[in-house]
Amino acid sequence: MVELETHRLHWSERESNARTYARGIDRVISKGNLARVYDSNGREYVDCLACAGALPLGHNHPLIQQRVVDFLNSGQLQQALDIATPAKLAFIEQLYRVLPPAFAKHAKIQFCGPSGSDGIEASLKLFKTATGRRSVLVFQGAYHGMTMGSLGMMGNLEPKQAVSGYPAEIQFLPFPYGYRSPFGTNVAETERLSLVYLENLLSDPESGVTKPAMLLVEPIQGEGGCIPVSVEWLIGLRDITARYDVPLVMDEVQTGFGRSGDMFAHEWAGIVPDAIVMSKAIGGGYPLAVMAYHEKYDKWNPGAHAGTFRGNQIALISGAATLEYLQRPGVLEMVRVVGLHLQQRLQTLQDRFSCIGEVRGRGLMLGVELIDPNSEPDALGRPQANGTLAKALKRACLEYGLIIESGGRHGAVMRFLPPLIITANDVDIIIQKFEAALESLWSTSVPNLVAFDHCLPGRSV
Repeated sequence: MVELETHRLHWSERESNARTYARGIDRVISKGNLARVYDSNGREYVDCLACAGALPLGHNHPLIQQRVVDFLNSGQLQQALDIATPAKLAFIEQLYRVLPPAFAKHAKIQFCGPSGSDGIEASLKLFKTATGRRSVLVFQGAYHGMTMGSLGMMGNLEPKQAVSGYPAEIQFLPFPYGYRSPFGTNVAETERLSLVYLENLLSDPESGVTKPAMLLVEPIQGEGGCIPVSVEWLIGLRDITARYDVPLVMDEVQTGFGRSGDMFAHEWAGIVPDAIVMSKAIGGGYPLAVMAYHEKYDKWNPGAHAGTFRGNQIALISGAATLEYLQRPGVLEMVRVVGLHLQQRLQTLQDRFSCIGEVRGRGLMLGVELIDPNSEPDALGRPQANGTLAKALKRACLEYGLIIESGGRHGAVMRFLPPLIITANDVDIIIQKFEAALESLWSTSVPNLVAFDHCLPGRSV
């Protein structure tokens, strides 16, 4: 315990006030094994965060460990800028195997700095260069990163308030968020209207928006609250952008590489985007980011996007091993099966607890939106989001041995992003801990918790 208290003092006095996850997980996490982690006191936790999705095979997966150890003992270069190395060539070969065939046929790739944000910055540079245009279309609720260009395209206002100097001509579009429709309509009509809105913006000569260099979208909004869209909406989006010659860029930083149950989340619609930005899972737990794009847009000059650590060698090794693993027979099918099991178990809890407004998502990227069921409906007719409850529930989950993060509007969505290797038995344990944490709040004094007493099991709105 002395060790933990010493570290707490260190965090509070020495670490930046901008730290995030360390605030909710105030433990020294010292070991990890697949979907389990252990603190300095030896306590076990089920990890439903997986480093924000960057650990697709969990902690210390034996395949990843062995490949990295072999590489470290091989005498190969540890860093190489963007020079060709055996690690780089092997990774590129694996990446082209998992890219959708129709896309891969014409794809070129750019290794970026080791974060998804840098991949997004690269897309801004590329498509503005290739098209000669300046405006960019993004969606409300989007999360594309924390560097200046990507932050300018973020929906969440809080981290943007104190900073100026974002790229100009960024136009935000209504995302088809079915539960809280920006149009006050049902899911299908919300999706239809969002496409009508886009078509009007691109066709109206007095829309006020110049022809865009690109449209950037997450096929499932992540930090925005695990909001999926339908096949029909993705097909409609591709149709409109193609007809108006607007490059369609898929931000697959969090959704990519099996998270949704498909290798890429946009694949289930059978569409071919103009570019895909990848990070997190692509490095198998090590920092890596790549942008793949149609060769016709390869108009920038040498050095137009550079960085010392583009193509991190260890990440190339672990990433290639991860992509190899995900291609094994039955792996993605198991993600779909286990993800559906988790979703169904969460929906069972929704039937019991009226503070759960919606369970949504795909594969192992699921969100549980918490509400105050006795609140006055908002302007769109939905109960108020309950971020206070979400904050308390996240803490309670930690006490019950479950690591989970919150996000979405008002921080009211509990986000489930476990490693892709979890089993149905792991899901049952996750649900047991999550349910126990929910129930514990009813008998525990939680300061400033809004409307938690209305969420008693069996209580209806």
